[in-house]
Amino acid sequence: MELIVLLATTGRNGLPVLVGFCAAVLIHVVHRVRKAHRFARDASSGPVDVGEKMQATKERALGEWTPVKFDYPELEPSKDHFSTLKPIPYRPFKWGAYHITMGIRPLPWDEWIELDREFPQYHKVCDYRIRTSGDRLLQVHEAQPGIVDSGHAAAKEFMYEVAEYLSRRHPDVYKVVRHPASEREDENGWYGEGRIKAITVIPFGTTYELDIDEPLKVARMLMQEDFAILNEGTDGRYYLQAGALCIAGSWRLEDKIGMPLEDIHISGNVPQYQTRLQTSMGRFFRRLPVDKPVVRNNYGFQVVQEPAARRPAPAPGSLLDVDPDELAWATTMNGDEHMSEYERAKHINDQHDGADSEKVETPTTPATPAMFRLRTERQTLRRLPRTGAVVFTIRVYQTPVEVLASEPGVPGRMASAIRSWPDDVARYKARGVYESVLPYLDKCHAEQVARGIISGEEKNSTYPL
Repeated sequence: MELIVLLATTGRNGLPVLVGFCAAVLIHVVHRVRKAHRFARDASSGPVDVGEKMQATKERALGEWTPVKFDYPELEPSKDHFSTLKPIPYRPFKWGAYHITMGIRPLPWDEWIELDREFPQYHKVCDYRIRTSGDRLLQVHEAQPGIVDSGHAAAKEFMYEVAEYLSRRHPDVYKVVRHPASEREDENGWYGEGRIKAITVIPFGTTYELDIDEPLKVARMLMQEDFAILNEGTDGRYYLQAGALCIAGSWRLEDKIGMPLEDIHISGNVPQYQTRLQTSMGRFFRRLPVDKPVVRNNYGFQVVQEPAARRPAPAPGSLLDVDPDELAWATTMNGDEHMSEYERAKHINDQHDGADSEKVETPTTPATPAMFRLRTERQTLRRLPRTGAVVFTIRVYQTPVEVLASEPGVPGRMASAIRSWPDDVARYKARGVYESVLPYLDKCHAEQVARGIISGEEKNSTYPL
């Protein structure tokens, strides 16, 4: 694309065009040759020890990565089958003032990917999404010459990492077939064992051939999480170069693929990103070690039309028929997922403000407590040892507010959190659509105090639960 722009903007003078074109080609060739030599050197010398590599982080050139030798810590197999596990009740909101931070904490190695009894429904929804819209929801961005590599290699590495982790953490759910062990470390799986050739999800009866099948699809269908893969560019920025976003709810991969991290956040109007988060986030991504993954939680609220009230009723086999709780896409709030121009929360806010905007199908009757959902995300960040890419996994949880209202201390804390948002955060989270739930939460809180379930002065919480 850079060469096309150069040719289009040099005017009618042929010499500048030729000189510019040749210079651009020469720079590009030199960059690729140097990179090929570096990769050959890395392959011949073998992976670098992870400790040694982390010590050299500050010295390495931007956009360059030498594979590191890293053994994932030994995993204790889960004692419980996923079908017996309730979703973890994340309640990542607090009493009092709202603060904008990255909110990261260390991630225990045996908690990288979570399974619970909702896995079959997530699998059903994601299978439908990939079959009907896979080209939009699963994407790898090609290399941007001289800036950043494509996401292909990182997507493949991530697929193998997911298969290794899940088959060891949940051996009663996943069965693997391996290649014979190789003398070359980079051709093996974890702990020197042969690389996984095929993996079967036993309860679903599905088998994936890792040498053949598309890596993004395999990784996504093995678990409940969406994920995004970011590569470091020669400018030091991290680019979204691959991902699988089947249940994003309110943002689309096709709008963000290929963008650097800051453009993703700025184009999404993330409140106070440039003043409070951009510098620290850029520094964090650059320094993230292979052996120190992190986790964070966030939350928002979603209005979901009650299935019996939908007009017209969803067609059999449609997304809303398969996913009536709008896990995949927040149709009630955001309208048609396929609208030509979409910006998170814009359309619903415009309608709330009375501004002209593309029509959004909203409930024809006032929202009731039964229509409100707490939508939380558990996000992990981990650097892959072989490609150096950073993988961002996103596990979505949806909980009816009526269920939350019965939990001790939660309705009052939730109402306090909603009221604490500054104006820019309130608009980003589309508070105007669901703030009518506040009197209901206040009532539930007062009832808990009156019944002695909590004290009126209680302002405690164990974040993020």
